[in-house]
Amino acid sequence: MITIDKVSKHYGSFQVLTDCSTRVAKGEVVVVCGPSGSGKSTLIKCVNGLEPFQAGTITVDGVSVGDPKTNLSKLRSRVGMVFQHFELFPHMSITDNLTIAQEKVLGRNKDEARDKGLKLLDRVGLKAHAAKFPGQLSGGQQQRVAIARALAMDPICMLFDEPTSALDPEMINEVLDVMVELAQEGMTMMCVTHEMGFARKVANRVIFMDRGQIVEDDSKDAFFGAPRSERARQFLAKILQH
Repeated sequence: MITIDKVSKHYGSFQVLTDCSTRVAKGEVVVVCGPSGSGKSTLIKCVNGLEPFQAGTITVDGVSVGDPKTNLSKLRSRVGMVFQHFELFPHMSITDNLTIAQEKVLGRNKDEARDKGLKLLDRVGLKAHAAKFPGQLSGGQQQRVAIARALAMDPICMLFDEPTSALDPEMINEVLDVMVELAQEGMTMMCVTHEMGFARKVANRVIFMDRGQIVEDDSKDAFFGAPRSERARQFLAKILQH
């Protein structure tokens, strides 16, 4: 579904990604972790063309992301993206947040888009809040709306960029529960997250990054059982000690 081959990216003279390669098969859940500033978010944003890259290739379902001829808007409409800070339209109701892209990008009529949106809102446990505005919801609720909005576009895969890092601790699980359900239903997912419990529960593979490079790319059992690099061992010791 997603192939990343020898991807490098820099901002001026600063190298953010160096020679990154990995693949995500259809139905696979891959967790990307690593210390702050290791390039995790940049890598995932390159996958749907939100960040340009200078070398290498990325293909999503056979479409080359870096090819100037590729219609990135069309590609992004098929790749669900959930960000750290929800990115909902504050001046629109929850229902309108869920329907606007369906109507404008997919060409669905108002009723069809609304039905789809409300169904997904129900799925993330928020149907009662359909008429509210984002500012009236908690952070965890807003993030669940953001996931429902991405799903409303019938994505072929989902990208999550630290979806729980801006949330209060007690709201994290309500978002992770939705992500776990998606994974169990067979959605292809790439998730940048520090939530190692989530990784242990649903990831097929864990990618560990440091200083813009993929240091480890292994099954979750191998990664948690016996990470190969000293850097990954240090990282795990710090985040698993509590």
